Amino acid sequence: MASGGDGSAQVTRESERRSRLAVPAFAGGVLYLLSAIIIQATVSGAPTVGLLQGLSPALKGIANPAESPRASEVKFISHRAFPLIAGSVLAALAIAALVLSLLLLFDAARFRRPETWPAARPLALAGGICLAVLSIGNQIAKAIETHRFAVGHDFTNHAVDHALTKSSVYLPFDYLGLLAGIALAAGTIVIALNAMRVGLLPRWMGYLGMFTGILIFFAREGAFLQIVPAFWMVSLGILFAGRWPNGEPPAWAAGEARPWPSQARGARARARPAGSGDGTQPATGAAASEQPDATPAPAKPPGVSSARKRRRKRGARR
Repeated sequence: MASGGDGSAQVTRESERRSRLAVPAFAGGVLYLLSAIIIQATVSGAPTVGLLQGLSPALKGIANPAESPRASEVKFISHRAFPLIAGSVLAALAIAALVLSLLLLFDAARFRRPETWPAARPLALAGGICLAVLSIGNQIAKAIETHRFAVGHDFTNHAVDHALTKSSVYLPFDYLGLLAGIALAAGTIVIALNAMRVGLLPRWMGYLGMFTGILIFFAREGAFLQIVPAFWMVSLGILFAGRWPNGEPPAWAAGEARPWPSQARGARARARPAGSGDGTQPATGAAASEQPDATPAPAKPPGVSSARKRRRKRGARR
């Protein structure tokens, strides 16, 4: 860690960055959950094709029907392209706020713990930017492909698959999105772990941040899983604003690592008597008065009791 002067300057810079990022981090959590709700609500209203509906053309002896049973699903998505793109834009804004928060946590953690993995910063930065851009681009590409299907004349199964998943336009978004998601997840996990180690985040916040990195990677699985990342970003906003219920972690103001005590060490500290130091000093005051007197009684000289018994017997015979 740097000298005291550098430490005070670092604490001042961190305080300024936290004050600027408090509102974006809080709003990012709200926007992230809102985007997941919008996308999930839009997609959930799409018409579904049951097993019998999917097999009905084959049961009638038609191998490749002129209109696929899933054609209505593609038209539905085409007509609702705007809310899907809007949801992706909100998610991109939330990811941008998350990346800025991660960069602040990384810089603060690395200042206090220089052995922090340096690649975590570029992973979070590049992964977050790419994921935000690719999520919007993927929705725009899907809007274009589904619109072409809706206004076209080919409604076969092949056309449906091409419009939804198999178009060559989707390939860059799929592969690059996978890499970007892995990079952002890895950066988030490492940064949250090291921020917890140096005491910048409470323990539960550190574990929740690592879990957030995993869930962001599975962002397409539904709105329910995105509650955790949204809650973590909102909590970061409260922490950055200095509104933490129990006061901010002391590592922020100290400019050095202040690790949280483990549960076992905390339990030993609570169990240790007050003022006992290392536990070897004798108890004093009321506690000492309650202890029983351990002074042994004086021992009787050997043979005294037996001699007294013999004199009593001789006196009785006379």
